[in-house]
Parts: sequence; C-alpha cells; structure tokens
Amino acid sequence: MQSLLWARKWGTLVGFAALVIFFSLLRPSVFPTVQNWSNIIEQVATLAIVSVMVTAVMVTGDFDLSVGALASLAGVVAVDLMANHGVPVVPAILIALLVGVVGGAMNGLLVAYGGLSAFVATLATMTAYGGAALLYTDGATLFSGIPEGFRWLGQGDVAGIPTPVIVMLVVVFLAWLLMEHTVFGRRLYAIGGNAEASYLAGIAVQRLRLAAFVLSGLGAALSGVILASRLFSAHPQAGNPFMLGAAAAVFLGATAFREGEPHVLGTVLGVLIMGVLGNGLNILGINSYIQSILTGVIIVLAVLISSLSRRR
Repeated sequence: MQSLLWARKWGTLVGFAALVIFFSLLRPSVFPTVQNWSNIIEQVATLAIVSVMVTAVMVTGDFDLSVGALASLAGVVAVDLMANHGVPVVPAILIALLVGVVGGAMNGLLVAYGGLSAFVATLATMTAYGGAALLYTDGATLFSGIPEGFRWLGQGDVAGIPTPVIVMLVVVFLAWLLMEHTVFGRRLYAIGGNAEASYLAGIAVQRLRLAAFVLSGLGAALSGVILASRLFSAHPQAGNPFMLGAAAAVFLGATAFREGEPHVLGTVLGVLIMGVLGNGLNILGINSYIQSILTGVIIVLAVLISSLSRRR
C-alpha cells in the first residue's frame, strides 16, 4: 500500500526524470546540454503562463477551452494597434491584456451566472474569439510596421535571462502565492471540492468562479502578446495550440504530488514534461503528427490517472 501511495504521489516526477534520461541517452551530445535546456525553458514560457493561469479555473472544477483563441485575438489586437494605428507599445499591450480580461469575464458570466456548463460556454466563446481574430485580420498575418520596441518582450533579455522566462517566473510565483497562501485560493479549492457546501458556508461561489475565468483570460492574453513579440508578427490562429497544451499540462500536473487535484507546481511540472517531450522528439526527427497523437494519449492517461486518484 505504501508503494502504491508513493507511486501515485511521485510517479509523474519519476516519469519526467525517465524522459530526460531517455532522450539524454539517445542524443547525449545534444539533449542534456545547457544550450538545449535553455531553449526548452524559453520555448515553454508562454505555455507555462497560460497553463498556470488556467489552473485557477480547473481548481474550481470548470474548464476553459477558449484560451488558445483568446491568446490569438489578444496578439493580433496588440500588433494591429501598434502597426496600423500608431498606438505606443505599452498602451497597446495593456489594451490587449484588457481584451483577455473581458474575454475571461464573458466566460465567467456565462458559466457562473448564466448556468451554462464550462465546456459548452467556452466551446462557444472559443469559436467566437477565433472568428473575431480572423475577422479582425481578414485571415492574414500582421507583420509590417511593428515598432522595434515590441521585440524586447519576446526576444529580449535581462542580464542574459530571456524576457519571456522572467515573465513566466513572476507569473508562476504570483499564481503559487495566490492559490496556496491566500483565502482566495483556499476558497477556489473549496469550490472545486464541493460547490454547494461552499455556498452554504458563505463563500461567494459565483463571484469566485468569475474571478477564476478572468485570471485565465488574462493569462491567455499575456501569452498571446509574448508569442506575437517572439514571432514579431501576429497570426489569427497562432495561439490555438495553447488550448490542448494547457489542458495536458494541468491534467498531468494534477497527478503529481497530490490526489488528482490541479495545482500550480504540478502544472509547471506538466509544462516541463510537454516541453521535454516535444524537444526530444524534434531532436530525434519524429514527425510532428506523431507528436500530436502522443499529446492526445498523454491527456487521456493524465485524466484517467487523476480520476482514479480522486476516487481512491
């Protein structure tokens, strides 16, 4: 029994270590190098931001399918404002983040106050936000007229540390602090455990679920803006992969350290697993379609393990 409990708590971390060892043995001159690990961390920074923020929604038992489309929309809004309307870099970024907040609030209103299931509501808004991004750009990529100052957010560095990594570390720390060491975070966990009992205990369930979706929307928008800066362009579907990637990371993280419960540090581990897996498969020259299949398999296994953990 003790070995089973140990495996359920640390199995995901052991799996991560096994992946690292596996790819290191196959490509010892490439995979375990400092340069490659720097690349992995920088590549997963944007996914980590959106995944950590969407964890707040999944803690309450809800789900957010719209983060990818919302990231795309925020990215094209920021770039369009700068490139075509002469808005300075900082105000353009703030407006794009506001788009994420409004989009997240819309999700929260539909779910918390409208009574829709999170899956149905965010599926609908995912379609709407994606369509808005395509309409906004007429389906084209925005790449001309972008001010050079915007490049720093996605391609710059501070003391040799890439800017996206610094933003990621700040977001992870603040999210961890919020979720693990504040009344707000404890109440979100209470809602996820039993929403009706939380309501009877005097917790503002609807308001907190709305706030969780707002955080998710803000994280999606921030990731979308950083991605646009990294690419120094904005495509209306550039952020779409965030949806599956974030879901995989959160579900994987829910199987680590705790009994099938989403949490920030677990999500970070899930993001690292996704990053190592993608990087290792690329180094081995594995077809990207196979990588998509593996991502789907990982999501299924993670959800299954999480569900079994909760039942036990």
